[in-house]
Amino acid sequence: MSLILVKRLPHAQGLDLPKRMSVHASGCDVVAAIESDMVIPPLGRALVPTGLVFEIPPGFEVQVRPRSGLAIKHGITVVNTPGTIDADYRGEVKVILVNLGSEPFVIKRGDRIAQLVPAKVASEIDFVESEQVSETERGEGGFGHTGK
Repeated sequence: MSLILVKRLPHAQGLDLPKRMSVHASGCDVVAAIESDMVIPPLGRALVPTGLVFEIPPGFEVQVRPRSGLAIKHGITVVNTPGTIDADYRGEVKVILVNLGSEPFVIKRGDRIAQLVPAKVASEIDFVESEQVSETERGEGGFGHTGK
């Protein structure tokens, strides 16, 4: 089992560490470490602090993903989804949220704002230039090539 060490910054005191909300959940919910309410207007963005610094083991990353409930109910999503927290990053984790809904969205201290998914990284891969690549059945089909 690999561990992710977590340093709690002063503005995250009293808040939950990231945790799974069900036994088989792949993501761990992370909360907003804000002192006062934050409002994201329609089509607005916000950088929301978590008050946490991670020590992610080499060979892993942590992906930052939207919470489906916020997305369907309020149009709140992560702008650069999935965001990536690299193993060598030692700053505070912050989440870039965008409000694609039609109403202002209020974030309160301790609200679950995103989910974090630890993932292995393919570190044994290099990009090498080539004059040709192999053929596949799919070929160049992309962006809806399979129909509906």
